[in-house]
Amino acid sequence: MDWKPYAADLATDTAHPGSDWWAPVRETPRHMLVERWFTPGRDGWTAVDGPSDEKAWATAAYSDTTLVTRIGPVHADQAETGQTVTGHPTSSSTLPSLVVTMLRHGRLAPGVRLLDVATGSGYSAALACHRLGDDLVTTLDVDPYLTAAAAERLDRIGRHPRVVTADANSELPGTFDRIVSMVSMPRIPAQWLTALAPGGRMVTTITGTGLIITADKDDDGGATGRVEWDRASFMATRAGEDYPPGLNDLFATAANDDGEVTTSPFPVLDVMQAWEVWSMLTLMSPGIEHRTGTADDGSHMTWMLHPDGSWARACTQAGEDTTTVHQGGPRRLYNLLDEVRWRWLEYGELPVYGARVTITPDGETTLSRGAWSLTL
Repeated sequence: MDWKPYAADLATDTAHPGSDWWAPVRETPRHMLVERWFTPGRDGWTAVDGPSDEKAWATAAYSDTTLVTRIGPVHADQAETGQTVTGHPTSSSTLPSLVVTMLRHGRLAPGVRLLDVATGSGYSAALACHRLGDDLVTTLDVDPYLTAAAAERLDRIGRHPRVVTADANSELPGTFDRIVSMVSMPRIPAQWLTALAPGGRMVTTITGTGLIITADKDDDGGATGRVEWDRASFMATRAGEDYPPGLNDLFATAANDDGEVTTSPFPVLDVMQAWEVWSMLTLMSPGIEHRTGTADDGSHMTWMLHPDGSWARACTQAGEDTTTVHQGGPRRLYNLLDEVRWRWLEYGELPVYGARVTITPDGETTLSRGAWSLTL
């Protein structure tokens, strides 16, 4: 494949001449790290073989898009071409512009030791090796197949970082000047602070939000930083082969039961597309599963489900000024959502982006902005 013109176009889309990341993107053969992937469809995810259609392979590999490489426990390498698999994505080659954004927030400079959390296809490690040199890059993933495949493919393109199979929530394999995570974390593990060198910097996202947190290590072993104005969302960290199953039984309840019936003055919202609202709501109540749909009459609907058994169903019918809300379980999830939306109307913004971040040595993380504060 004559991949260099494609990579040059990708570099134009994701960086600019003279930036630290122009040459790494331009000179990294992403297609050699992602040979097979899944595309979404009505019935599930279909396995695609890149080498069988070189033009389509090049177009996909050098587009600024995420290529999903694993659904549940099934990696695209292990699926038959055209096979359809159902489940949630559990690994991917993240869109290059977001990889560059995360590495840029890491303020990588010659001589720093980097831990790249969540190896995936190995693309972020490849870019980091180009910038820092192989000896200064360690990349980590919980999945032994992913680390083995990435190590082999990285070797094939002449990159040789240290590749480690380990859980990002456990003890980390060394001391690092930078920790940059391509997977979201529910909270900052204390082990990250232990592994971070004095004055070191960490970059991660918080699970279920669009928040990028950057923090520099303090003399007391904690860290301080901020929530960046950039937005990003990654798959959540996992310990096993797959994520826990969705709340389908609770969804059946939410779809059919009347529960407590109220109204809301706001139209139904696709919460996960409203990043500021989604992030604020998750901080207030982590673990909510959101689903959206359209009723037979064209009305917009949304469901909120929580592992504690709380649920909500809301519907805004065409031509109506209010939304009908059904709720059940120990908490009223839709009331929390309305609380966030009222706050947004009152202040014109929510305090999550730009918030100050304070992390104690044991990983307790507090976000604060003005009079608002919240501890994860």
